[in-house]
This record gives sequence, structure tokens and C-alpha cells, in this order.
Amino acid sequence: MPGATEDFPWGETVAKVNKKVFVFLGVDDGSCPMGLTVKLRDEAAHAHALTTPGAEPAGYGLGKAGWVQIPLEVKGAPGAELICDWVEESYRTVATKKLVAELDAR
Repeated sequence: MPGATEDFPWGETVAKVNKKVFVFLGVDDGSCPMGLTVKLRDEAAHAHALTTPGAEPAGYGLGKAGWVQIPLEVKGAPGAELICDWVEESYRTVATKKLVAELDAR
């Protein structure tokens, strides 16, 4: 995605745009189940994400801003296409209008 970078704050892998996180990808040391956390402002997408088994509003107060933590190693976990849609929506929420327009032009 335009302007996206990978970073490792707090020992966690994240993707950022304009120095703002748009997806938390977790840690890869096996200490936590595989999952991701995305920001979903669209009410339908947010509600749909929360129907995933084990999904919940993100901790540290992020859930109040639309962040949803989604486990990926559970029966009924979303497929890759849906995960990509949610990551893109999260990107669109955080990215500038110029970068979103660049994404749309692709």
C-alpha cells in the first residue's frame, strides 16, 4: 500500500502509514496466538469482524476507537480475502486522502 512501512515497536510487528499504525500483526516468538488488530470505522465491517470466534475490541482503550483484535488460529477464522479487506479499510482510515487516492488509482 502506498507509503506503508513495517515497524517493530514494543516487540510487535506493525504496519504504519504516515508514522501511524494501521495494523498490528503481533509477535512471532510463539508467546501469543497468531492474529491481527485493525481499525474498522465502517459499522458493518466492525460488527462482522466481532462475529469472528474469539474476536474482541482491542485493549488499552483502542477498542473505543474502532480497533478489533482478530485471532487467526481458531475454527471459523476469516479467510485471506476478508482479512485483506479489513487491513485495507484500516489503512484507508489512517492514511491521508492523497495516499488513498494513490491506492485507488492502482
